[in-house]
Amino acid sequence: MWDYSEKVMDHYRNPRNVGKIDNADAVGEAGSLACGDSLKLYLKIDNGIVTDAKFQTFGCGSAVASSSILTEMIIGKPIEEVRKITNKDIADQLDGLPPEKMHCSVMGHEALEDALKNYFNDEMEFNMSETQDKLICQCFDVHESQILEAIETNKLKTVEDVTNYTKAGGACGKCKSTIKNIIDEYWAKQDEDKPKLTQTQKILKINSVIENQISPELQKDGGDIELVDIEDNKVYVKLRGKCSGCKNSHMTLKVFVEQTLQEAVSKQIEVIEVQ
Repeated sequence: MWDYSEKVMDHYRNPRNVGKIDNADAVGEAGSLACGDSLKLYLKIDNGIVTDAKFQTFGCGSAVASSSILTEMIIGKPIEEVRKITNKDIADQLDGLPPEKMHCSVMGHEALEDALKNYFNDEMEFNMSETQDKLICQCFDVHESQILEAIETNKLKTVEDVTNYTKAGGACGKCKSTIKNIIDEYWAKQDEDKPKLTQTQKILKINSVIENQISPELQKDGGDIELVDIEDNKVYVKLRGKCSGCKNSHMTLKVFVEQTLQEAVSKQIEVIEVQ
């Protein structure tokens, strides 16, 4: 059973702005009934402001909650501000979604993007044109641009992560190797773009990230982290305070500490806990 936040349960049980706007200025769609989830989003726009938004969705509770919170996020907001909303913003507004349900927030973002694209008569600039956008997952009709956007926005590192966020690879699995190549190529490019560090510079950078980014976040929950040693790309640390006895300590190390260091220093960083 997945663990849902109170906000998710509230928006699932009491969804806001359900329905249709007959004279909508923009309509966007995402997902499909064949894939198990679909969303239709209606927008009313006046002088560059979203004055009303409604949705019709078919799917699970997370799909309903994501669609509901999205309408609250955009009503009363300028179009330029609405265009900046990401799927991560939607999930954050719900106080998080289980990893297996993150694709619901992605569907909300895609429907919003489609509505705005239609509103601007296809003049909005997107990362890739349809002729360039390669279909990766035939089972769920997921294209390369969708996978790349999910990787970039949510810092995804594994095929399982991409499946959770986009559904790609979640059926026959034939595209999983292609998805892995997309992930590897994306992060390899990120490393190439970073300035090369000497070992001394790397040690100083790792220490700075731990002291100024990681440690303060852990301290908010009564925990902390101590840097023990660094050997090439292996970073040895010891968790302190509440973190040391937490049942989720492994997740803290891999999902938060390791990913933060990989993003700031190098994708090759591996964090190892010292008992």
